[in-house]
Amino acid sequence: MTDYSARSRPSVRSLAILFTVWLTLQMGGLFSPGLLDDVDSIYIQIAREMLARHDFVTPTIDGIRFFDKPPLMYWMAAGSMRLFGLHDWAARLPLALGVLALLAAVYALGLRFFGSRQHADGSLSDRGAFYAALAMATAIGPYLYTRFYIPDILIALWMTLSVHLFLIALDRTQSAGTSARPAVPSALLPMLGFGTVTALNVLTKGLIGAVFPILFVLLYLAITGRLRLLGKLRLPEATGTFLLIAAPWHILAALRNPPIAMPHGVGLPAHAGWAWFYLYNEHIARFLQRRIPHDYGQTPVWEFWLFLLIWIMPWGAFLPAALRCSIAALRGRLSLEFGGREVPLTLLLWTAVVLGFFTLSARQEYYSLPAIPALALLIGGTLAAADADRSGRTARSLLRWSLSLLVPVSTLVGLLCTYFAVTAPAPAPGTDIFTLLNSNPDLYNLSLGHLYDLTGAAMGLFRGPLLAMAAAMALVGPVAWALRRRNRTYAANLTLAAGALLMLLCVHTGLVRFYPTLGSKALADAILQAQTREAHPSQQDLLLLDGELTSGSSLIFYTGQPVSMVDARVNGPWFGSFWPDAPNRFETDASLHQLWPGPRRLFLLTYHPERLIDLARTGPVYRIAESGGKLILSNQP
Repeated sequence: MTDYSARSRPSVRSLAILFTVWLTLQMGGLFSPGLLDDVDSIYIQIAREMLARHDFVTPTIDGIRFFDKPPLMYWMAAGSMRLFGLHDWAARLPLALGVLALLAAVYALGLRFFGSRQHADGSLSDRGAFYAALAMATAIGPYLYTRFYIPDILIALWMTLSVHLFLIALDRTQSAGTSARPAVPSALLPMLGFGTVTALNVLTKGLIGAVFPILFVLLYLAITGRLRLLGKLRLPEATGTFLLIAAPWHILAALRNPPIAMPHGVGLPAHAGWAWFYLYNEHIARFLQRRIPHDYGQTPVWEFWLFLLIWIMPWGAFLPAALRCSIAALRGRLSLEFGGREVPLTLLLWTAVVLGFFTLSARQEYYSLPAIPALALLIGGTLAAADADRSGRTARSLLRWSLSLLVPVSTLVGLLCTYFAVTAPAPAPGTDIFTLLNSNPDLYNLSLGHLYDLTGAAMGLFRGPLLAMAAAMALVGPVAWALRRRNRTYAANLTLAAGALLMLLCVHTGLVRFYPTLGSKALADAILQAQTREAHPSQQDLLLLDGELTSGSSLIFYTGQPVSMVDARVNGPWFGSFWPDAPNRFETDASLHQLWPGPRRLFLLTYHPERLIDLARTGPVYRIAESGGKLILSNQP
């Protein structure tokens, strides 16, 4: 057991830097771009419908039951929109605050692990905690996957808190009753916290929210030979707290959505309800890659592991040195410098639990995000060790990895950015980015599939961000290395963070310019303007998507009107559409041709220009708007 009685206090300067970085990245990107067509707008629209229906148990999208995910993300967005209004930025705000909480949680755990390290003057240092939180704030993965409203970064938060609370409870359990520390606090409070956080984890992403922390606890106790302490960890109280928070929604959802008869020949059981779809289909069948419908991509194992290294870049360049320090600490060779055996065992086991689970199950490229706080802490501790001994082996190892990996990679990226910025043709004013892209629809079930659409011609739209990215790469690589070489390690790490911050701002600017292909806010605005201009009551108009819901789901949020789909009774709303009270949101090609010449005004979002000719055979066709390769067509001017 490690003694943490002497531990550094939080540094005002460190916290100010972390808050400034968070404010710049998360709050600075809160208002742009618009919601994306896919889970981003779907989850937020579900929250909006919860507010409108006053039903916070059964999620619906476009009025149709949607059982894919638990409700906490919906509740958070709904609560924020209730306070601040029905705005996209209001719905995004809870996720941004979740990132701030994650940075604080990583910093606090870093103080536990590395806060007893001393400066040369004898004062205690928070450098390990600071570097870990800074890496978490400026790494590529956590930033990219908070650009849209998905729960994975919150899973990282709950995992960080549950690990910390368990370690506190374990310390108190071991110390209770010893002569050395007779008045040690009880383990009850941290275990109640553990039960609470685990319940929030389950309400965020399902049963995996309990699997990760519980598996970590059992493996940690087994590896350290302390399974006997399991009975002293106040499990009844923790379990009761967990059930008190997590169980009510599950019970109510099952009661309000009991099994109903399902159609034959679609792969479903004879009767199915919320429990079958959410508990079996969304968890067990997904783990076995047998989920119905199979509407998600599958990342190969080697690529999944490689992405983890990419997600923590540029700090990932120091991961090999951090792993070496961890192994040395496990062997007892770096106990003073790296915080003892508890630190590497905790962080390596945490990482192994997340990666091991998804290695065996269905996985997308970002499912490794809950492991990134552990790696950030490993790297932060290693960087702090180099600060403490600038001529030692760890400092030399970091300098070597900086020169051999970070400098060449950042230089290459910087040169490529400069090349494209200089050589890409300047697009004409008002050019639609879609006309400069390739189309790879087979890759769009991956979260970053649209990146494969980029071409050399499209780079002309990103000239400014590309040049700024080249400058960021100079800071990340050569400039930070030059400072590290002169033993100015703190300045080198801050320079690296500044370069990473600039890089992520470039990513945001690029996303804003890429947005027309990813979202439909401008098209929704065009529909609303047409309705206002022509004085057509919106409730009498019919909005249609020429494809499945994800092809234009942001249209629902920005217009505030339901949307029907043409030949697309698939994926998200498919299962919920079998309920007798589900609204009819599904048209066919034949019914579209029947509706088009009728008196009701139609707005059709389509990716297919040939629809102009097709619909012209049945009635007049008016082009209302065009953006990102999508058209809004109407049967009335």
